[in-house]
Formats: sequence, structure tokens, C-alpha cells
Amino acid sequence: MTFHATILTLYPEMFPGPLGVSLAGRALEEGTWALETVQIRDFATDKHRTVDDTPAGGGAGMVLKADVLAAAIDHARATNPQAPVLAMTPRGKPITQARIRELAAGPGVIILCGRFEGFDERIFAGRAVEEVSLSDIVLSGGEPAALAILDACIRLLPGVMGAASSGVEESFETGLLEYPHYTRPVEWEGRTIPEVLRSGDHAKIAAWRKQGALDDTRLRRPDLWERHCDVRDQPASDARRKIED
Repeated sequence: MTFHATILTLYPEMFPGPLGVSLAGRALEEGTWALETVQIRDFATDKHRTVDDTPAGGGAGMVLKADVLAAAIDHARATNPQAPVLAMTPRGKPITQARIRELAAGPGVIILCGRFEGFDERIFAGRAVEEVSLSDIVLSGGEPAALAILDACIRLLPGVMGAASSGVEESFETGLLEYPHYTRPVEWEGRTIPEVLRSGDHAKIAAWRKQGALDDTRLRRPDLWERHCDVRDQPASDARRKIED
């Protein structure tokens, strides 16, 4: 099954962009995933093809119109009715690796890219749209965030990455940051690869890597560490109940 990505944007020329090269580009050429860009302005109904208007109640900037957005979303859904619709907005829920895996396992995704001051809020009541944030930053538009989310999905599609384990031993996959990596030369500017990694003892290497992931997560991402500790300390009965709920 081909993963089908539909991008609703005012700047379709931004795609595939970096997704047209390297692993994602090769997978696009091979038909592992497909890309369609939809110009939001095509669904404006006035002669000026207006997609935005001033904010109700006053204020700076412009807001994307609900009627135009709804028409674009309806068009995209007619092509891929099972695909979820994501709206890129800093007001959305931060995307997680777990959600990326869910998206990659499905038929594809429809991504709505915001511009200006954002979306008329009524679009979220009138259509099933998932508000998603890439991070606690504000971009000029949703296109760069859409590229990042698509890249994260595409690399998980079957056959895209060379080693099947590559996607499993990544940061966030187990709730921790990934362990540190080294490669040749053995010594560089007086710094050497840890001896355990040169020992050939796979059990010791695995233990070293696990400890490295724990230490780096605790020091660099206390938020992830806290969640990891909460899950680890949760009684088995509570964990089962949470899954069942």
C-alpha cells in the first residue's frame, strides 16, 4: 500500500523540497509514497481569490477563512477519505514519535499548512482536523513543519531504511534519548572510543548503551526522564488498567 501525502498550502512549490532527495526521494521515485499538493487559493470564490480576512474583534495580521479551508479539506478527503487531517499550528498538541508511527502505519496523511495569524477557529468545529505543533516555536508557515513530519513518517515506511532495527534504536522510541555513537578513527584529538565498544562483548556493549541512554536523558531532557520514571515505577496492575482504558 502506498503512503499518500496531500499538502494543502498556499506555496505548493515548496514541495517535495528536501523530500525529493536521499532516502525519501528514492522512495518517492519507487512509489513507496506519493505526494499531492493542493493550492488553497483555488477554493476561493471571489474574483481576487481571497483566502484570508481581518481578525474579528480587531488586531494585527490576517486569518485564513473557514469556508475556503473547508472546501480544500473536502477536496483532499474525497481523494483519500481514510487519511487523518493535520493542521500545523503552534496552538496544537506537540507531535510525538508514537503518533508518527501511527501515521506511518496508515494510508497516508493530509496536512493543512497555516499562514498569517492562523486559522478561523470554526474549521476545527466544522471538520475533523487534528491540531499539531512541531515544537514550542513559531514559523512563518506550516510548510517546514509539514516537511519534517512527512520525513519522520517516510523513513518508517517498509523498505525505506536499510536496517530494520534502525528505526527501533532511535531517540524517543523507548521513551529515552538514543545512546552516544562513535566510529573510526579510534583516537581523535586525544579522545578515544570507549574501551567497552572495542571489547567485542555484546552484553557489556548493550549494558553500556542502555546506561548511556539513561544518563543522557536524565541530564538533557528532564521532562522525558520524569515520564520514563513514572512509567517505570507504575504498578503492573495500573499499567494494564491504563491500556485497557
